[in-house]
Amino acid sequence: MQGKIIKGIAGFYYVHNGNSIYECKAKGAFRKDGIKPLVGDNVDIEVIDEKEHVGNIISILPRHSEIIRPAVANVDQAMIIFAIQKPDPNFNLLDRFLIMMQQKNLSTIICFNKQDIAKEEEKKMITEAYEGCGCKVVFVSALEDDLGELKELLAHKTTTVAGPSGVGKSTLINRLQDGVCMETGAISEKIDRGRHTTRHSEMIAIDSDTYILDTPGFSSLRLFDVDKTHLKDYYPEFTEYEGSCRFLNCIHEKEPDCMVKDAVEKGKVSRLRYDNYLKLLEEAKENRGY
Repeated sequence: MQGKIIKGIAGFYYVHNGNSIYECKAKGAFRKDGIKPLVGDNVDIEVIDEKEHVGNIISILPRHSEIIRPAVANVDQAMIIFAIQKPDPNFNLLDRFLIMMQQKNLSTIICFNKQDIAKEEEKKMITEAYEGCGCKVVFVSALEDDLGELKELLAHKTTTVAGPSGVGKSTLINRLQDGVCMETGAISEKIDRGRHTTRHSEMIAIDSDTYILDTPGFSSLRLFDVDKTHLKDYYPEFTEYEGSCRFLNCIHEKEPDCMVKDAVEKGKVSRLRYDNYLKLLEEAKENRGY
């Protein structure tokens, strides 16, 4: 039987096979070979007790991606959730997240909740600022919408989810699980036993082959290994102007005849994004001791 590890703790791995969850141990050969099963791994299991849903992991299928912090496998994309109001979105935090996901080669969905209390001009400003960065921007109301568009973007994929407090992330995740045909009561009892109280990375099944990963590891958004000369590479909207500046090594800050700065002045590049770039550039300088 094949399934996906959705949680691992205290030597037990919980494997979801589409409808049920099996509590499994990994065979000793993995330890001998220095292989550690990860949340997100697709695995083969042998069932020891069908009634109690107990088994052993006998093989780990090849991974198409692996993230170290947190340690998870086979993540397809990321989604960051902000409120469009109450609280106002922290766009600097958003840009940090987008850079981190590019470093992990993950595409990102930007989801703004509470659209029911937002003004159209706010939505327009956000869309214009982020439409050039290669991300899908979605506006939802977790309390009112049917979330159909968002569910389509998540379908058949494993998505890691992050967002600051107060934006309705928990409400949205709960709504995404509405109508899931699983043994939710039995699953909750099996995973949340008394000895398993420490918070760990955990995947939540919202369909038989659709998962979301809610983990605090993606909320520690400081920049990793980005220096001042390469930060611009994480701003896709700068790309078409690269090579047109007076200086080939232009970092689009104080240099004369900079085409990126010119594009900002002409409204072709978002000033919001550019101002965030300058703030992160200063941080990159400090980190590298420039």
